[in-house]
Amino acid sequence: MTTAEPYVPELYVPKGSAANAQYVVDIDPKRAGWTHSSLRVVELEPGGTHHFTTGDSEWIVLPLSGGCTVRIADEEFQLLGRESVFAGVTDFAYVPRDAQAKIASGAGGRFALAGAKCERRLPARYGPAPEVPVERRGDGTCLLPHARTTSRGGTPTVRNFASADAFTCDKLIAVEVITPGGNWSSYPPHKHDEQRPGEEAELEEIYYFEIDGPNGFGYQRVFPSREGGSDVLAEVRSGDAVLVPDGWHGPSIAQPGHDMYYLNVMAGPGGTREWRICFHPDHVESTGGYR
Repeated sequence: MTTAEPYVPELYVPKGSAANAQYVVDIDPKRAGWTHSSLRVVELEPGGTHHFTTGDSEWIVLPLSGGCTVRIADEEFQLLGRESVFAGVTDFAYVPRDAQAKIASGAGGRFALAGAKCERRLPARYGPAPEVPVERRGDGTCLLPHARTTSRGGTPTVRNFASADAFTCDKLIAVEVITPGGNWSSYPPHKHDEQRPGEEAELEEIYYFEIDGPNGFGYQRVFPSREGGSDVLAEVRSGDAVLVPDGWHGPSIAQPGHDMYYLNVMAGPGGTREWRICFHPDHVESTGGYR
């Protein structure tokens, strides 16, 4: 009798490798080898619709390109969306667990579904784009973890559409990042793979990437925080994803001339929904810390 080898997920998820008949990206806890975080991306033709059941997870419908309506029971939210992920902040819709939802798009588009297994059933809600908190953050060519900027204006900005202190969810934390071409973000490397009250929260994280312009690429680093931990150095292109079950992650590096976008989806087993991270001590000292 032989013993089955334990399932070890691939942490670098190239475009198309997590696709199925419904989604161009479908990463659930089973595929990722963890317990909470999920990401789906659905593409709709003009006039297209998509039905999904939320099950034991809460979801945010986030337009990547185009607009849509989201219907949950007798509630309907109109999402104006945006031309692309590089065009700015978008509105979004929160869909609770134990619900049936329908996405419909007259003009067509691409829509991310960021999800997290949860316990509480919160009300369905609309997230207006003007209410997304925006802050300036970063220093020179290095940006704080999950800082968002655009090289078109050159001003580092943070857009926390579903951060722990900006929008109420039960478990889900989700933010967007745009790193200008030729710049670094998620630096110094940081981790959130231990539950240490007041210091660090255990969070599973998905990075989903898009690159501005043809043939653009970037790099994502994850390295071990413990013996046998996660270790990835991936060249990423539009449609790729990287899973971070544990370990130090960062920097995220954008090719000169090509802005790099990533959507971060996080959730974990902690009783309190919070984003608490620990910076790698060697790299914090070398940068003089963040200002």
